[in-house]
Amino acid sequence: MGMKHWLTGVAVAAFAAVGAYVYLDTGRAAAPESTFVLLDGSSQTTADLRGKVTLVNFWATSCTTCVAEMPEIIATHQKFNSRGFDTIAVAMSYDPPSYVVNFAETRKLPFKVAIDNTGAVAKAWGDVRLTPTTYIVNKRGEIVKSYVGAPDFPALHQLIEKLLAES
Repeated sequence: MGMKHWLTGVAVAAFAAVGAYVYLDTGRAAAPESTFVLLDGSSQTTADLRGKVTLVNFWATSCTTCVAEMPEIIATHQKFNSRGFDTIAVAMSYDPPSYVVNFAETRKLPFKVAIDNTGAVAKAWGDVRLTPTTYIVNKRGEIVKSYVGAPDFPALHQLIEKLLAES
């Protein structure tokens, strides 16, 4: 019985360490080269993000946390958009496109929404499988922070303020 508890403890500690690594600063790695296909049929590339601070949110209409955090993402976008901040919500490949379109229209999402039909974008961004997963990209196109689960929005807003102030 003692060995079983010890192994459980090690597993929990390992999971917590991985979670902390994912949640905490990821350093300044360049955002991966990828193309976002937007709901209007246009596309945007990672290179197009340069010059703005961007929130890239991987989500799904079937994800209750994603749906619950969307009003905060909308508010964040509206608060900072006029100052050089952008948002791209990337729907996961398993999300039916009609659901994504309906969600974006009924919630009047004020930012770009992409559908990752093939899963290539999620794969490029670290093989994203858990939603919501959110990345903050600075003006130089570097990933500054990532979150799995809903971010701490007051702390996120402080980070965005800091990044917008950088040249």
